Amino acid sequence: MIDKKLRARVKLFGNLLGNILKTQAGGRVFAAVEALRKGYIHLRKEDDPAKRRRLDKMISTLDPDTLTQVVRAFSIYFALVNIAEEAFQHQQRRRACRSNGPSWPGSFDATLRELKKEAIDGEQLQTLLDHLAYYPVITAHPTEAKRRMVKEALRRIFLISEQLDDRRLGKLEREDVLKELKTEIEILWKTDEVRIRRPSVEDEIRSGIGYFQDCLFDAVPQTYRNMEKAASRVYGDADITVPSFLRFGSWIGGDRDGNPNVTPDTTIFAIRLQARAVLLEYLSRVTRLSRVLTLSSTMCQPSEAFLETLHQAEEKYAAKAFPDDPERFIQEPYRRMLFLMRYRLERNLINIKRQLGEETAECSSDAYDNESQMLHELYQIRDSLISHGDAGIANGKLKDLIRLVETFGFFLMHLDVRQESTRHSDAVAEILASAYGQPRYNELDEASRLTTLANLIKADVPALDKSGYSAETRETLDVFDVMVQMQKEISPRAFGAYVISMTHAASHVMEVMFLARLAGLVDVDAQRCDIRIAPLFETIEDLSHIKEVTEQLLDNEVYRQLLRISGNMQEIMLGYSDSCKDGGILASGWSLYQAQRKITTIAQRHDIVCRLFHGRGGTIGRGGGPTHDAILSQPAGTVFGEIKFTEQGEVLSNKYGNRETAVYELTMGSTGLLKASRCLVTPPPADNPRFIEVIDDLVRTGEESYRDLTDRTPAFLDYFYEATPVSEIGLMNIGSRPSHRKKGDRSKSSVRAIAWVFGWAQSRHTLPAWYGIGTALDQWSNSSAEKLAMLKEMYEQWPFFRALLSNTQMALFKADMEIAAEYAQLCEKQETAEIVYPRIRDEYFRTRDNILKVTDNEELLADTPSLQLSLTRRNPYLDPLNHIQIKLLERYRDESLPEDQRQVWLSPLLRSINAIAAGMRNTG
Repeated sequence: MIDKKLRARVKLFGNLLGNILKTQAGGRVFAAVEALRKGYIHLRKEDDPAKRRRLDKMISTLDPDTLTQVVRAFSIYFALVNIAEEAFQHQQRRRACRSNGPSWPGSFDATLRELKKEAIDGEQLQTLLDHLAYYPVITAHPTEAKRRMVKEALRRIFLISEQLDDRRLGKLEREDVLKELKTEIEILWKTDEVRIRRPSVEDEIRSGIGYFQDCLFDAVPQTYRNMEKAASRVYGDADITVPSFLRFGSWIGGDRDGNPNVTPDTTIFAIRLQARAVLLEYLSRVTRLSRVLTLSSTMCQPSEAFLETLHQAEEKYAAKAFPDDPERFIQEPYRRMLFLMRYRLERNLINIKRQLGEETAECSSDAYDNESQMLHELYQIRDSLISHGDAGIANGKLKDLIRLVETFGFFLMHLDVRQESTRHSDAVAEILASAYGQPRYNELDEASRLTTLANLIKADVPALDKSGYSAETRETLDVFDVMVQMQKEISPRAFGAYVISMTHAASHVMEVMFLARLAGLVDVDAQRCDIRIAPLFETIEDLSHIKEVTEQLLDNEVYRQLLRISGNMQEIMLGYSDSCKDGGILASGWSLYQAQRKITTIAQRHDIVCRLFHGRGGTIGRGGGPTHDAILSQPAGTVFGEIKFTEQGEVLSNKYGNRETAVYELTMGSTGLLKASRCLVTPPPADNPRFIEVIDDLVRTGEESYRDLTDRTPAFLDYFYEATPVSEIGLMNIGSRPSHRKKGDRSKSSVRAIAWVFGWAQSRHTLPAWYGIGTALDQWSNSSAEKLAMLKEMYEQWPFFRALLSNTQMALFKADMEIAAEYAQLCEKQETAEIVYPRIRDEYFRTRDNILKVTDNEELLADTPSLQLSLTRRNPYLDPLNHIQIKLLERYRDESLPEDQRQVWLSPLLRSINAIAAGMRNTG
């Protein structure tokens, strides 16, 4: 019955789109869309080779313009289905709130009741909350194909369609809503979803900021409010305080690894534009608040502390803030204070705009130095209101503003800087040879490098003549200078971590610390360290060396001293994407699990706090999956209240495109973190040693199977480049970063993990998310009922294993070996397809069959029927797109055709990539 409403909404969207196709695209396009839609729905129900041939022939007869419009129609249909499902899920949660209180699995209410049932008292809950830091980091990895204008149009459609759920609507009002909905879908139809040019990093920065302007500025305080209400309901007698635990980071404008378009100036631009966005939000809210806090001093008595703060602000700024009326709001002290605050915020904004070239006014010293000054004034207003019995007023819009400033500061997002380790090594070698008279740094062994660097970090810094350095070294040094500049100009908290890609040795971290010393970020004598360095361990081999590297680093006396100065917290980043591409999903998942165990043990031994930074992607093959479950599947006793992770590609718009969904996602992540952090107050359960023995065996077999295919099958890489659209993905204008580390290098190590996963997903292989699991399960169980029972026990009792198999089911469900076989026919040499495809197909069915045995299900995703239904609903619409894409790839790659004839097929081909990504969702 409930799903009936979703189907009705999908049908409504489909009918509206169909009517628009008839009137706007013409009868030929509409007829083609309907024939393909109905034809492939029929084929999903009953195979009919003759009908399949007719549909294939029909696709062959369509001209480029018609094909383009057909692809766009299916793409927009998927976008509308996504809206319908998102709105439906939101309605279901509302329904749950009305019937059972605000409780669904993962809600704040359900989570706190679960904790209370486990005898976690109010004091222990407060300990958990005080340690909480939930830290999503947005990135610009190139799988977000939606233009900002398209995202805004989809947001409008979402909001308008929600009005249809209002039972108070009369017939005429409903007709008006439907007309408005049709108009917005018409606008979407006439808005080009494909970018004309590749976005610049500056475009990506603006797009990232847009998520905050569109919904996160509202979603964040709402999330805090929901948690406070739940804590009051469940732990009412414990007087729980919910701190501002949400933090946001960004890589956009700071991630320069492999992206030559990210320069020091780009990083400055990113920080300033973020500051501009958050200042505009504060100005708007302070202005609105000044029309609310109109309390008169004749009606209440503000606190002495507040009046002193007001007096100090009046002395410095009143004459400029109220030039025409110095006594303005003299009997409305809170309003007067807010206007003084607004004056200072305007000065901050003028300063930023001037730096961005948007403002001609002179910079002002009346601006706030940092967010701490503004927060102090807001706290004084809050405490004063509470002091004269107006806590209800203090806990309204004022508290929302306080939450925002505590969360976003003057920087909006902590910008991480990322660079590859060899860039630092080369720069250090060049600087030591030129300025320190030590020309043989590259010849030193690891111990000697660490000793040398430690001594240099403690020593005085000589004058450096950058003009004689290589362009790469000059740019590397400039990045550290930019960090100093932006910390002074915007906020000491403007930057997050300095992430070192391809960290293979402890010296790679010390090299960055030495470069930071040269810039003045570090001073041992002055007890100052204004940089946090996060080594990134990416490959299976790197993860296996994590213990030695981390131990060497923390055993270094100078590094430990600087770590204590900066807060005694070491951040370590774990790479999901590259480790999965390297050794397969089983080896990657288990290597990451073991790495976390090792890191936790090391951190406890050295008495430091360790924050793990998870480099997850959107898809399963890149560490993706539901955030709540992903956090709970971390090793017990390794999550201590803090978690940081990347949010990439189309996952951003899926999670943070609408305020309602953003609140849900922040809630689910926060509650997962709360539950995973119980080790802070109760002893964590130990891993079952029997399970460890089994997974070790499974991983060995799975990795061997994966490497045998990807590393030791000569035809495999030819198959990848020819049987998937990975090369054409590189032509799409969806990101500023190149799809390969080295142009023209078709090796597995060169192709980026994003393009690797995206290509396999488009061609319905989804191979990175499951290959090797089937062989591992099959060979280990070996038809033994006893061993199968063990695997079932692991699935039931071990969150890690359960999450692994659950996520694998979703990837298997999205795969289609019949369609993959048709992509295989694109191979230039048929023997390539004959060697590789059967191995992939056989492993697919082996994996599917074994997982069904372990989970005791007859079909994939039987445990998550809503997800199963969603994906099933999409398949008949994905099928024609895949067949169209195959035909377009054939034509575009046909070098016997003149170049101009090949190029006419490129636009519909690129649009087909967009459309399939929209249909499959979390594909990259």
